Amino acid sequence: MLRRLDKIRFRGQKREEFPDLAESPNASDTECGDEIPLKIPRTSGRDNEELKDPAGSGTIIMASGVSEFNRTESDRLNEVKGHLEIALLEKHFLQEELRKLREETNIDTLKQELEKERQKRIELEHKITEVAKTRQTVCSRVQKWFYDRFGEYIEDFRFQPEESTVETEEPLSARRLTENMRRLKRGAKPVTTFVKNLSALSDWHSVYTSAIAFIIYMNAVWHGWAIPMFLFLAILRLSLNFLIARGWRIQWSIVPQVSEAIEPPKEELTVSEKFQLVLDVAQKAQNLFGKMADILEKIKNLFMWVQPEITQKLYICLWAAFIASCFFPYKLIGLCMGLYAGIKFFLIDFVFKRCPRLRNKYDTPYIIWTNLPTDPQLKDRTNATVSRRIQPVSSRSNVASGAPQGVSREDEGGRFHSTKKNSFHEVFSLAETERPLPACDTGWRCCLINRDKKMPTDYIRNGILYVTENYLCFESSKSGSSKRNKVIKLMEITDIQKYKVLSVLPGSGMGIAVSTPSTQKPLIFGAMVHRDEAFETIFTQYTKITTGVTNTDT
Repeated sequence: MLRRLDKIRFRGQKREEFPDLAESPNASDTECGDEIPLKIPRTSGRDNEELKDPAGSGTIIMASGVSEFNRTESDRLNEVKGHLEIALLEKHFLQEELRKLREETNIDTLKQELEKERQKRIELEHKITEVAKTRQTVCSRVQKWFYDRFGEYIEDFRFQPEESTVETEEPLSARRLTENMRRLKRGAKPVTTFVKNLSALSDWHSVYTSAIAFIIYMNAVWHGWAIPMFLFLAILRLSLNFLIARGWRIQWSIVPQVSEAIEPPKEELTVSEKFQLVLDVAQKAQNLFGKMADILEKIKNLFMWVQPEITQKLYICLWAAFIASCFFPYKLIGLCMGLYAGIKFFLIDFVFKRCPRLRNKYDTPYIIWTNLPTDPQLKDRTNATVSRRIQPVSSRSNVASGAPQGVSREDEGGRFHSTKKNSFHEVFSLAETERPLPACDTGWRCCLINRDKKMPTDYIRNGILYVTENYLCFESSKSGSSKRNKVIKLMEITDIQKYKVLSVLPGSGMGIAVSTPSTQKPLIFGAMVHRDEAFETIFTQYTKITTGVTNTDT
């Protein structure tokens, strides 16, 4: 029995550490000390008789069986008793453990401590809320002050989607057009005046002013005061402008200013005046845009190696400047550049402007700028090279076929004659030295109106007008004899002026009237698109011839 108890593991202490049963509580002692009554099976009289019957054949066997049964029953009872004792002991130890746990863990003290912790937590929460409120008030005050001081700047740096605004274009108005032209002229006047003054300093228009400016500039560059000098001049200019704005009359200019008469604006313009105004503005805009396009195209072609021999010079100069900036101090480089700029501006440019042949040979910036081609010039060059390549092939085919061609090119004039076989001087029966001027190489398409003729076929002729050194030539576009062509000697012209064929049409006209002794009424060359250009060329050559003749006569 003890061996079985040793093998069982209790939840409490080991068996050697268990207290004696005498020390256990009364309840357990009574439970353990109670004797379990044994129930002995009763045998009936018949059984007793059989047991007492000695004559029975199985008396001995039955006796042994009964004894064995009694033993097994006692063993079972002992085993049950041992189990009961084990259960009682386990119960005892569980009760002891429960008692110890109750003693060790006092529930009341734990409840009290838990309440204290809750109170602390509530107090801490109140303190945290109070601190947060104070911080929020301080932060809100600081944020409000910061926003009041710097909110506008912060709003400026806020990213916003770009708004696509479409500008409303004003309708075309003659009054608005003239006003904008005058505004542009007034706005560009300070710039043009400044450029004129610089050009006058370089040209030594006023010898004393240019000499003083040259000495002051070279002295300032030599002592390293070039930048302070320019800043002082800017301050001086602003000071003078302030005094002028206050009403002072201060006028200082190297070039004398010419006061232009201010035209009073007209309230209403006629249709012809409006049309002429539009033409004038279109012509000025065309010329201005052309000059700007030429400058931009030249700069682009300079950097894009269109003319390699010109860009190569710039490339070498840049490398030389880079190497010099790496090895020489900036003060020395600035001194050299300032001295060169002063000598170039005041002395070299003055000599080059007075001697154009020297400028064409030795003025490198001027040569580079004038030799830079524009895009139309490049296009003309490519067309010329292509035509030169095509011309030998066409001439060979003409010779091979033997058929005369109606198209031949002038060797020096550069114009294609589509209706004539002969060259320019043969068409007009002139000397070989007579060639169209470069300004009218291709001529001006127009119509000749001869008011002395009465026949319609002779009254108006369509053709092309040319100007040579000594003659004014008109080539008729109709095929036939050369009698339809007109040749006028410039020396025989008595008067030349612009002419308006139809007075009903707006504008100043598109014709030129030429008077000669051989005609009663002036010859009219009308319907000329480039009338002003043709008139300037003809009038310039006419004055040149007439002044040359008067000089030889005197």
